[in-house]
Amino acid sequence: MKASILIPCYNAEKFIAQAIQSALDQTWGDKEVIVVDDGSTDGSLDVIRTFDGRIRWETGPNRGGNAARNRLLSLATGEWLQYLDADDYLLPSKIEDQIRFLSGSQSADVVLSTTLFELWQDPNRPEPLREYSIDGGEDPWVLLLNWSLPQTGGPLWRRESVIAAGGWDEKMPCCQEHSLYFRLLSHNSKFVYYGHSGAVYRYWSTGTVSRSNPDKLNETRLGLLAEIEAFLLKTGQMTPQRLHALNATRLLICRHWSSVNQEKSRQIMRTILASSPKFVPNAGFLYRALHRLLGMQLAEAIRDVGCRVRSSVNRRKKSLPVLLAAGGLSMLLEAGREFA
Repeated sequence: MKASILIPCYNAEKFIAQAIQSALDQTWGDKEVIVVDDGSTDGSLDVIRTFDGRIRWETGPNRGGNAARNRLLSLATGEWLQYLDADDYLLPSKIEDQIRFLSGSQSADVVLSTTLFELWQDPNRPEPLREYSIDGGEDPWVLLLNWSLPQTGGPLWRRESVIAAGGWDEKMPCCQEHSLYFRLLSHNSKFVYYGHSGAVYRYWSTGTVSRSNPDKLNETRLGLLAEIEAFLLKTGQMTPQRLHALNATRLLICRHWSSVNQEKSRQIMRTILASSPKFVPNAGFLYRALHRLLGMQLAEAIRDVGCRVRSSVNRRKKSLPVLLAAGGLSMLLEAGREFA
């Protein structure tokens, strides 16, 4: 089985050589490595050219990451696709391990494997690799709704299935792999889980939409969640577990908005309660008791005050009793105004 290792690149001069070399170093022999430079303005293209003769590559104007991934999809000839962002890299046996797993497994369209995270808080030295694990026995719809499916480089993707799902949505500013996962699942693609990580996701840049613009990220997530909900309801595939996962993620987004846009936060709460009036999130005993006794809105108001108090204690080192009293009074006044 041939694997196509597909690397979109935009201004990744610092890391692109390692990404390409990790692709060439894959122990699986039946492979091709293709790089599409998406109009880089740094020295990325000069680095890519040093691999001439060992890889296929092309360059063109900047059109965005998903356009580059779709161009790579059109150039690929392998049965299986390994997408690799230019600032990430693969461990040597990543693809071989997954393909050998496939040979002893049932048919699949996506082989789910988690990624290892390489965090760069110090720009000159990464922290030790951390593994992000998922429960391989879980329903992939639940994993999607929980935002737990792996980052782009972790899975191995069947080329025909990605094409049938329409490839990468070039209009998505973020959450690109989640959109693709959704369309694959809606086309009845089969996901299997292989519990070994072989792709390294380097977490270093603050320039992506998901990190530089959290409001845009959460608006996009809400829109995608609404699409998934509508599809599951229309096709009769909504289960209690899927509905709970959907609204648990909405609640996390609601908490983001609570500090910056109270009306937006309340709107999301209303959406949750409209779809699942008895929804109670997985949380500690005290929160769940407050939720059942007072309802979601008051429980969230109390939780929000608690978070602010804890933040103030950590930041200002002031007297805890004073902060608790002030925070409690503020909460009661706000709750009376908003929810009376």
